[in-house]
Amino acid sequence: MTHLTERRDTALGPRTTLLLALTCAVAVGNVYFPQAIVPLIAAGLHVPPGSAALAVTATQVGYTAGMFLLVPLGDRLRHRSLLVVLLALTGPALLLAGCAPNLPVLVVASALVGLTTVAAQVVGPLAVALVGAERRGAVIGTLLSGSIGGMLLARAFSGALGEWLGWRVPYLAAAALTLLLAAVAARAVPVVAPPPRQPYPALLAGALRLLRTEPELRRSCCYQATVFAGFSAVWTCLALLLSGPVYGAGAQVVGLLALVGGATMCATPLAGRLVDRRGPDPVNLGCLLAVLAAAAVLAAGALGGVPGLSALVLGTLLLDVAMQCGAVANQARVYALRPDARSRLGTAYMTCAYLGGSAGSWLGVRVYGWAGWPGVCGLVAVLAALALVRHLAGAGRG
Repeated sequence: MTHLTERRDTALGPRTTLLLALTCAVAVGNVYFPQAIVPLIAAGLHVPPGSAALAVTATQVGYTAGMFLLVPLGDRLRHRSLLVVLLALTGPALLLAGCAPNLPVLVVASALVGLTTVAAQVVGPLAVALVGAERRGAVIGTLLSGSIGGMLLARAFSGALGEWLGWRVPYLAAAALTLLLAAVAARAVPVVAPPPRQPYPALLAGALRLLRTEPELRRSCCYQATVFAGFSAVWTCLALLLSGPVYGAGAQVVGLLALVGGATMCATPLAGRLVDRRGPDPVNLGCLLAVLAAAAVLAAGALGGVPGLSALVLGTLLLDVAMQCGAVANQARVYALRPDARSRLGTAYMTCAYLGGSAGSWLGVRVYGWAGWPGVCGLVAVLAALALVRHLAGAGRG
């Protein structure tokens, strides 16, 4: 066992870890960078901004489909081969989007980009298979830090590049970077032998089966879905608060506020090392308490002015750190369950998380219309309290 652990740690050295984190950043960035250039797309293709936003929606729909349809293949194929193929397919889809002559072609290309840019969900099981259990949390934290960086920096990069050179250039630059990563990954990423092959329909059904049979998977899904629902409710309604009568600010203020979350890139590796030393449960407990604290701080944002804005900055930072660090603990727990089914475990976990986020956005808007910003903060607190009650009721119960 010791020899196996040493061999795994050698396979996943600092350079390989950095490459995989960069792959996560680029793959996740491909989902988010179009959000910053919707007005430029609208002007370039001579369509209303609402219609241009279909490119963003198509990317997100494709991404959800890719998680369900393609990520489980990691339990059937070699991870490196699947990773390289996904990157190699994303590159041409980005090229097609960048060269799209009209909106329908762009929407189709965007859906293809979303479908194939699920490399980050393949990287997780790959990295866990290459590292010993005592380093699993630290590696997951590093990979999640890359994903966060990609999400934040992609928006800023594409917005600046699009304003300077036009909306097509961010797509073309992303295509070049993605294809370069595919070439590097084909040579630099270690090979992990896949588990015994299973029929593809069985892989697709496997995620639902694992949710039914693995209590610890259900527990992690519960924590992440509730916290991500509160996170999504806050960020969906934040623009309504800032653009309303209390602040009267523009959408750019929301973008600047989102950059505060960049501090989370430093927090997730630390959370990962804490998971390795203490296990995921203490980290989950601390993160759920932090979400409750964030809800209280965010409620002061309704005051307006400098005190209110300061509360929003501190509260969103605390909420971001709590949500992402909790995700490190949840993923470490999930990937430790079944080495032969890590891709299907990841599919089940991420699907539940995204469903929670979608429900949180929908519910948050309705609560905001009924009870305003304090109501949204109350919703965050209730969701965190539900997860906390589940945690305190007994970590061993499914």
